Amino acid sequence: MSENIGLIAGKSQFPLLFAQAARAHGARVVALAHHGETDPALAQLVDEIHWLYVGQLGKMIRLFKKAGVSRAVMAGGITRGRLFREFRPDLRALALVRRAGAGQDDRLLQAVAAEFESEGITIAPSTLFLDDLLAPAGQLGKRAPNQAQLEDINFGFRIAKAMGALDIGQCVVVRRQVVVALEAIEGTDECIRRGGLLAGPGCVVVKVSKPNQDLRFDVPAVGLDTIRTMFETQAAVLALEAGKTLTFDRPEMLTQANRAKIVVWGV
Repeated sequence: MSENIGLIAGKSQFPLLFAQAARAHGARVVALAHHGETDPALAQLVDEIHWLYVGQLGKMIRLFKKAGVSRAVMAGGITRGRLFREFRPDLRALALVRRAGAGQDDRLLQAVAAEFESEGITIAPSTLFLDDLLAPAGQLGKRAPNQAQLEDINFGFRIAKAMGALDIGQCVVVRRQVVVALEAIEGTDECIRRGGLLAGPGCVVVKVSKPNQDLRFDVPAVGLDTIRTMFETQAAVLALEAGKTLTFDRPEMLTQANRAKIVVWGV
């Protein structure tokens, strides 16, 4: 008998890729999708889908239990601005926020995971079935970083890890060992645009996981949009933490990076 696996779906293509991979492994996928965030195309890739708003925690648990789900993943983030504009907490969510507090992503997500697990629903790593999407170490495209770029990568990596420890963001833009942009609520693409505007052509983009990253949620990810944004701003290098960063559409992403003469490097 196939497993009924739950999918708590956010934005981007990550939930779609997970659904495809899970079904390829013989699982039956029950998705909880978020209004205004989740791609409606997900409905064609899962066995069951329910639409809800951010904060309907009690409803999520009830739907999973009704569907016989005992293991679930969280795939795809929620736009942080939506948490301010359209957060619709039910009584269970309100009680959780009072206990765990609000503001820090990791602490709140860990509390949400614990709430599911108290009802017999284990939250599995979001990379379940998708390990092949994690960036390898070393040179990914046709170009390797020069010595100055390697120094910027190493510098940016340390800064990004320190920033991640504060639960602020996962991306930093540097140039000649000067920090020009840090990711906050605006997301990676806007951080790159701001960094490119300030530093000019040739900046280095570094994206890492947080120290002690919980792979059940918030795994850093890059894809075609990342490369397109870097091309717009004439950024020179994309450095990723190997084994802990998802690379969507990797063949096409690297093709576009090669055309734009962008280095893609796994740290």
